[in-house]
Amino acid sequence: MRTPRRIIIVGGVAGGASAAARARRVDENAEIHVFERGPYISFANCGLPYYIAGEIKERDKLIVMTPEAFWDRARIHAHVNHEVLAINRAAKTVRVKGPDGAERDVAYDRLILSQGAKPVVPPISGVELPHVFTLRDIPDMDRIAAFVDERKPRHAVVIGGGFIGLEMAEAFHHRGIRVTIVERNPHILPLLDGDMAAHLQNQILRADFDFKVNATATAFTKEGVAFADGSTLPADIILLSVGVKAEVELAKLAGLEIGVTGGVKTNGRMESSDHDIYAVGDAAETIHALTGARARIALAGPANRQGRVAGANAAGAKMTYPGALGTSIARVLHMTVAFTGLNSEQAAKAGFSFFTSLTRDNNHAHYYPGAKPVMIKVIAEEGTGRLLGAQVLGERGVDKRVDVLATAIAGKMSVFDLESLDLAYSPPFGTANDPINIAGFVAGHIARGDISTVAPETWRPGGEFLLDVRDADELEEFGKLAGAVNIPLAQLRDRLGELPRDRRIVTYCQKGLRGYLAACALHGSGFENVSNLRGGFLHAKLNNLPLANPEPR
Repeated sequence: MRTPRRIIIVGGVAGGASAAARARRVDENAEIHVFERGPYISFANCGLPYYIAGEIKERDKLIVMTPEAFWDRARIHAHVNHEVLAINRAAKTVRVKGPDGAERDVAYDRLILSQGAKPVVPPISGVELPHVFTLRDIPDMDRIAAFVDERKPRHAVVIGGGFIGLEMAEAFHHRGIRVTIVERNPHILPLLDGDMAAHLQNQILRADFDFKVNATATAFTKEGVAFADGSTLPADIILLSVGVKAEVELAKLAGLEIGVTGGVKTNGRMESSDHDIYAVGDAAETIHALTGARARIALAGPANRQGRVAGANAAGAKMTYPGALGTSIARVLHMTVAFTGLNSEQAAKAGFSFFTSLTRDNNHAHYYPGAKPVMIKVIAEEGTGRLLGAQVLGERGVDKRVDVLATAIAGKMSVFDLESLDLAYSPPFGTANDPINIAGFVAGHIARGDISTVAPETWRPGGEFLLDVRDADELEEFGKLAGAVNIPLAQLRDRLGELPRDRRIVTYCQKGLRGYLAACALHGSGFENVSNLRGGFLHAKLNNLPLANPEPR
């Protein structure tokens, strides 16, 4: 009788636990061991901020799987508080230290590394102070929750404006703490284009939820945070969320190849440079699903799916991981922000010639109560209109739209496909032309060149005739672009004689549609040099185009 293969998995949580469960389904006879150096074999790390916030009341709900349950359900040996110290590839063994300090060698036929990543702790004076925290696991969560409960801090500073930083900022805010988010870049969420990040900041900025951007912390003290520009912020609690570093020391010592992104380099089967050793999750380098470039995407969804592929292959199957798009979503106070594919900077670095479009439409029928605007920015390839990326902001319906767009990118669809996409409609859930369809209409017009457009990200006025076609009350409330002449759309056809025929005319409204209609009307009336400003006044303001004085009330 053939000796059962032994599969050893280093690390639990998303990638390791998924690998173990999948390996068992592929090979009922395999001997499977998971060694986890922490006290929990599998926990919902994405839920940690929501427990701190008080939204998740029962701590035990975060424990996804216990060693006892793993054994009962799948006959998987799950060892907590066991640290793997070394890999001997020649002997095909791992050195394991148990909770009693004793060490032993354990043989493997296949080895899966799922060690994840640890928070980056910058070398800043005072980082060791008791009110300075990072968040990676349940013990970290417990320490933060206990500190908030016992010390009742009034001011929190979150260093880092990424997704985790924003979720923790919201968690502190839920606990009644005044929060300042500090970001060294010009805006929060560096994965977003600047205009979208600016809109998000504008929507969530309030007296007790503030931002400090272009800022570098230089010291932590008992009283707060000091910055390179000489300023300070009070802080009773400080959270570091400046990024994560792949845990690859074990792989390095074993001589496995480390990729350009700092993760263990893997192929499509999740195999490392040693084909008996696999790597998954935050510590694995795979590929970007759209560009094929080497990528390390530290997200729970990809980690689960990579674990599934590695576990199956370690047990004898032949599965392939196609890469990830990095689709992400977060709630920040009343707003939701989501991202998939490439942003504008990434598209440029990847060598794409691309254009962008921005639309803003209701998440469901305007006449049904509770309609809220959803803003969608699309990045698409010039010529083909192929979708490269998308960013979505709004109070409701963001998750639905970003998932449709992620699916469209994975399916190599174009903006022309979005125009005719058949999506579910009923007044409480959407509109007859869904915001996804509208995004396709606008991007399709740009791709076809139906009407010339200018992009506020790159265009600056230089002698053009700026035509503002909004109504007077909108100008009074929001202001207008410097030098713009206002002729409301309803009056435009009766006032064509006021427009120059020897200058380029750039039309705009509040968000783009009426500006487009005005450009079509002018083009049809014999004006040959007409362009519409993409995204209208809203997009122009987010991209810092000069405004007329005085400022609007």
